[in-house]
Amino acid sequence: MTERTVKKIGIAIVEFAGCYLVGTRQAAQDLAGMAEFPGGKCEAGESPEACAIRECLEETGVAVIPRRLLGRVQHDYAHASVDLYFWLCRVDGDSDEIPVSRPVPENGFQWKSVDELRGLSFPEANASIVKTLLR
Repeated sequence: MTERTVKKIGIAIVEFAGCYLVGTRQAAQDLAGMAEFPGGKCEAGESPEACAIRECLEETGVAVIPRRLLGRVQHDYAHASVDLYFWLCRVDGDSDEIPVSRPVPENGFQWKSVDELRGLSFPEANASIVKTLLR
C-alpha cells in the first residue's frame, strides 16, 4: 500500500463583530455543498499563516491579519489526507480604536453569526474548531 501525500492547508477564521466569514463548497469540489472557511493548499515554501491570508483574499476579496493559531487538525478523508492550520484573523484595518465597516465578501462567502454556524454542515475535520467558536 502506498502512502498518500498529506496536503498542508491554511484556513482563515475571519471574525468581525461576532460574525464569521463562511462559504459553501462548490459542486466540482470534494465535500461539495458543505460549509467552509476561506483557505486552501499551501504553495511550496509557503507557511500556513501566509497561505490563510492569501487564500482569504483570493477567495473572498477580504484582506485579513492573523491574530493567532486557533488550532491544527490532521485528518484522513477518503479523497485526501489533510493537515489543517486554522488561523483566527481580523479584517485588515479593523481595530478597537478605529473600526472599519464590515467588508462585503465575494464568491458567495457571507458573514454568519455564531447561531447561524450551529445550523451549517462543516466537513468532519472542522468539527473541533467550530465547537471552539460556538463556546
